Amino acid sequence: MPIADIIIYLFLLTGATLSYTKNKLTLTGAITGALVGLFIYKGAGYSGLVMLAMFFIAGSWATGWQINKKTAIGAAEENKGRRTAGQVLANGGVAALLGAATRLFPENTVVIKLMIAGSFAAATADTLSSELGMVYGRRFFNILTFKKDQRGLDGVVSLEGTLVGLVGAALIALVYTLFLGWSISFFWIIIAGFAGNLADSILGASLERKGWIGNNVVNFLNTAVGAGVCWVVINF
Repeated sequence: MPIADIIIYLFLLTGATLSYTKNKLTLTGAITGALVGLFIYKGAGYSGLVMLAMFFIAGSWATGWQINKKTAIGAAEENKGRRTAGQVLANGGVAALLGAATRLFPENTVVIKLMIAGSFAAATADTLSSELGMVYGRRFFNILTFKKDQRGLDGVVSLEGTLVGLVGAALIALVYTLFLGWSISFFWIIIAGFAGNLADSILGASLERKGWIGNNVVNFLNTAVGAGVCWVVINF
């Protein structure tokens, strides 16, 4: 076994352990996170792992930021922000599946890596937009009706939150660029993140509010949209 792989496996094990002991993930969430990281590493290499780490670090920080204020308005994450296995799969499942796909379709590895970036851009944009928008947003409105609405509710957005989401997508685009070189893909990834975040809000304001789907399904579809946008722009 290559020494590089051994180091990565130890890194994933250490990350899962710390995430659990630092109350960032539940036990099953930590185990699932390690497996997701393994699939992503096998498919996208170091760039995929760093994108995963960027999403996790930025998302965990944003979730915990001003937690008392979020709790006061009833919008704080359950379990004090500790992510479950379901939440891990909702945000990283698409990237993990794409990582596995590179083994089946190695000739499409370049496209799949871009799609992985798009999925993480969408996940990061959504998390930062939601968590920080609740804190710093000034005016909140329903994404479907554009009427004023209560912050923290599904499908409610703010200008400040949307802009923060774009910054989150740009962070993933920057990681992708640092590993794979500068190209127009930098902007495609940001657009993918914005599109996924927009889809998340639309689904939240419609299907999720009606109780037809849960938040994990919404987040999974959000990342699928981000990946799909990257597939479209690179193929058409």
